[in-house]
Amino acid sequence: MIFTSRFRSLSLLAWPMWLALTIAAAQTPPRIPGQNPDGMRVFLWTGLKTHQAGQHDYPQFLADWSKLLTARGAVVDGALHFPGSEALAHADVLVIYKGDAGYLNDAQKSALEGFVKRGGGIVSLHDALCGPDPAYFATFVGGGKKHGEVNYTLEAPVPYTIVDKDHPLMKDMSGFTLKDEAFFTITWSKSPPVHVLANAEIAGTPSAGAHKGEMAPQIWTYEHTLDGGKPARAFVWMQGHNYENFSNYQIQRMLLRAIAWAGHRPVEELIGYVPPQRPARTPAAPGPVK
Repeated sequence: MIFTSRFRSLSLLAWPMWLALTIAAAQTPPRIPGQNPDGMRVFLWTGLKTHQAGQHDYPQFLADWSKLLTARGAVVDGALHFPGSEALAHADVLVIYKGDAGYLNDAQKSALEGFVKRGGGIVSLHDALCGPDPAYFATFVGGGKKHGEVNYTLEAPVPYTIVDKDHPLMKDMSGFTLKDEAFFTITWSKSPPVHVLANAEIAGTPSAGAHKGEMAPQIWTYEHTLDGGKPARAFVWMQGHNYENFSNYQIQRMLLRAIAWAGHRPVEELIGYVPPQRPARTPAAPGPVK
C-alpha cells in the first residue's frame, strides 16, 4: 500500500514534466528537407522592388538566393525589412540588397553595430550603401554613397579591370563588361582602407559628366574591428542594377565565395558543397495474397 502511494506520488510529479516535454516537442518545427543543419547562417535583407522591369528586383533576389544558398549548404533567413537584433544574433553573414540601407534609426544602428562587433560579416550589393551619412555606413563596409548626389552612370557599360587577380574571391573573374550602373565619388573609410579587387572605367553618360574615363572601384573587401569588438569582414559589389546580372556565372560564383569569406568560413564552402545522399526508402512489405 505504501509502495502504491509512493508510485502515485512520483507519477503525479512526473506528469507535468512529461507534459512540458511533449508540448515543447510539438512546438519544434520539423527540419527543412535538404537543409544542411550545420551550414553557415545567412540573413538576406532586401526590400520592395523599385525602378523599371528587371531592375532593383529585391524581392526576386530574396526568393532566388534563399533557394540557391540553401542548396549550397547554408541555413537561410530573410525579410523585406531590417532583421533586428534577434535575427542578427542567429546570423553569421548579413547580405544586403535593397536601396538606401544606410537609413537606420538608433535601434537599428545599435543592432547592426552589435552584430559587427561579434564578428558578423556583411555583403553589400549595389545601392545598399546609400544613405544620409555615408561616413557612418563606411565604418561597416568601407565605403558609403551620399543619397541624392549624382554619382552614378545609370544604364551603361561597366568594364571590369581586375586589380587583385590572386585574391580567392576573384578566382573565376576576368576582365569583362556588364551592362549595369557604376558609381564614383564614394566616401571611403581611411583607417583601415578598403582592399580594391576590381575597378571600372566610368562611361560617358549625362550623369557622369566630367567623371567620364575615371577608374573607380566597383568591387572591394573591407577587414576591420569596431571598438571593443572582434575582427569583421565586409564585401561590396556595386552592381546589381539590372537583376539579370546576378545570373552571370562569374558574378554568381564571386558572390558565393564572398558570402563564405565574410562569414570567416572556407572560401569554397558554398561553391563546393555536396549535399548528403538521402537514405533510400524501404519498400513496404507486400500484403497477404488473397
